[in-house]
Amino acid sequence: MSASTQTSHPTAPTRPKVRMTRRQKLILTLLLGSQFMIAVDFSILNVALPAVGRGLGFSLGHLQWIATCFALAAAGFTLLLGRVADRVGRKRLFLGGMAVLGASSLLGGLATSPEVLLAARVLQGLATAAVTPAGLALLTTAFKEGPLRERALGLNGALMSAGFTAGAILGGLLTDMLSWRWAFFINVPVAALVVALAPSVIADSRPVERPRLDLPGAVTVTGGLLALVYGLTQAGQSGWTTPATLAAFLAGAALLIGFWFVERQAAAPLVPVRILKRRSIIWGNAAGLIAFVTETSLVFLLTLYLQKVLGYSPLATGLAFGVLGLGTVLGGTLGGRTVGRIGNRATILTGGIIQAVATLTLVVLGTSGSWIWLLLSATFIGGVGNMLMIVGFMVTATSGLPDEEQGLATGLATMTQQVGIAMGIPIMSAVATARMTALGNTGPTGVLSGVSLAILVNAALVLAGSLLAAASLRPRRNR
Repeated sequence: MSASTQTSHPTAPTRPKVRMTRRQKLILTLLLGSQFMIAVDFSILNVALPAVGRGLGFSLGHLQWIATCFALAAAGFTLLLGRVADRVGRKRLFLGGMAVLGASSLLGGLATSPEVLLAARVLQGLATAAVTPAGLALLTTAFKEGPLRERALGLNGALMSAGFTAGAILGGLLTDMLSWRWAFFINVPVAALVVALAPSVIADSRPVERPRLDLPGAVTVTGGLLALVYGLTQAGQSGWTTPATLAAFLAGAALLIGFWFVERQAAAPLVPVRILKRRSIIWGNAAGLIAFVTETSLVFLLTLYLQKVLGYSPLATGLAFGVLGLGTVLGGTLGGRTVGRIGNRATILTGGIIQAVATLTLVVLGTSGSWIWLLLSATFIGGVGNMLMIVGFMVTATSGLPDEEQGLATGLATMTQQVGIAMGIPIMSAVATARMTALGNTGPTGVLSGVSLAILVNAALVLAGSLLAAASLRPRRNR
């Protein structure tokens, strides 16, 4: 069967119901728990950043580096460490990454200077780049292609998205009730528990023949991703046409183009070109990129709206996003079943349309507190659609490949996720800021105008992305 025909399942629900074994349930619980913790880490410090700045003496302009250091390391090294997992063993890299995550979280909680905190965030990002693809590869090899894998990936997606929301709520609670340091400390016992239990629960998974590491490919792709994420961060902070932003984008483009040519010539490529030519890989990951760019940046835009326009506190803002978290959990639990019924291509399209329509309604938000009901309703429905799109992306991007290439597939999917998270906020921030600058108004009405325009762009992007991905994943007719 060709790659192009593997992007859809039969529309009729004819497959027999398969139940998980007790061991598979234990594996799923452990791996999903670790992925949930990783997701919480992405957002738990967002509402605590002002408190961190006051506590350690960060200037306002340098606060963003607390998030950027993490994003640079997590996005830049994911693909490389996903391939390392195929070489040294996914279980070993998973456990090592969890240990580093626990240790770096302890270091961050005990930090007494900006330098120590930023070093801890880099280590947390590297740990995330190891744990996420290794954990996903362990998950996909524990559950073969079919209903159980679709269900597992649906639950994984639901918990990861719920983790982003839970991080915002938890960060606000811990900062208000205890200290921002507990946003770090909370990881330590969870990481220790996973490291203690995983060896006896999870079976190792790696190819029979260990692949050689493609160092030139690793250097070019890692350097290219680091430059790209840095450029996006600089664009959101200082503009798209500044010398630093343009230089970062040019360097990133040159390195990623170089990576393509390196992989074409490499004897043991980091990413075989034949993999990059598969429509399921290209368009599955494209759909995932759009899903993460739009939803994470929407949370940022609505945070501005809630705090700058409606005057909500950080804790109240985090609690408002709890409804979005419920929507993503529902979407994740429905995602595997939806893929089984209508196929992954149709699931991506359905989820994208639902998310786009729900997001579009937010354009009419006003300055009155009564608009919170529209926000809560739209984010719940949009969260369901976003998670359907993410589950469709994960199933598409990891299907049709043998177990020995699952580390590569999940590394690519995880890189897509983390680059999307890193890209979304700078892009939408630049749109909103440009609108406020054009109006010469940074007060509540100016913020509302900027946020509304960015929300419109957000809705258009997810609609166009889902339509394009679905059209490109359409099975080709045999002639």
